[in-house]
Amino acid sequence: MRSLLCYGDSNTYGQTTAHRPDDRYPLDIRWPGIVRAALAGQWHVIEEGLSGRTTVSDDPIEGQDKNGRTYLRPCIMSHKPLDLVIIMLGTNDLKVRFNKTAGEIAMGVSALVSDIKSMPAGINGGTPEILIVAPPVIASDLKEWSGVFQGALEKSQSLAQELEQIAEAQGVHFFAAQLVVTSSPEDGFHLDVEGHRALGNAIVEEIQAIGWTDARN
Repeated sequence: MRSLLCYGDSNTYGQTTAHRPDDRYPLDIRWPGIVRAALAGQWHVIEEGLSGRTTVSDDPIEGQDKNGRTYLRPCIMSHKPLDLVIIMLGTNDLKVRFNKTAGEIAMGVSALVSDIKSMPAGINGGTPEILIVAPPVIASDLKEWSGVFQGALEKSQSLAQELEQIAEAQGVHFFAAQLVVTSSPEDGFHLDVEGHRALGNAIVEEIQAIGWTDARN
């Protein structure tokens, strides 16, 4: 089977939009689980989602473990060889405490792509395919999170364009989640059950659209 690593934040982890004891959707509800079910027997799908994960920044409140760049290398090397790495990050970088522009957030994702390319993590020591997924635009009403994401809406609306430019410059694949999902009105920045299903199905189509050749022999 081919191997896929899904590297993201709470929307890859499956953080729920409504309160429940574990605050996490079950395996078969989360978008990587939708992908796993659709590609059963063909792909090994690895979930690496962490709530609060940023692109390249330590979080001054939640800690250095939220830095997506710090964990990326050991994560990639522990799961290699990989055929495909999906990166869906950027939402947490919108928080006011990071004071980043949309362009700077996209540059963080670009740094992650460069890090992956520097590792012999693909089949036969090559480079895995990389798919950047622009996260869905946050809602205008962020409920109790409005102070944390103060001024983030405009940046969120332009992030997909910035990430698409990065993908083109890096020569990797790109998909904008906002084409198929919107953030849940329950909290303004997480996906609901329907959102996970729609995103998972769209990602399956993106995976199948990549021109795969068997480079394993």
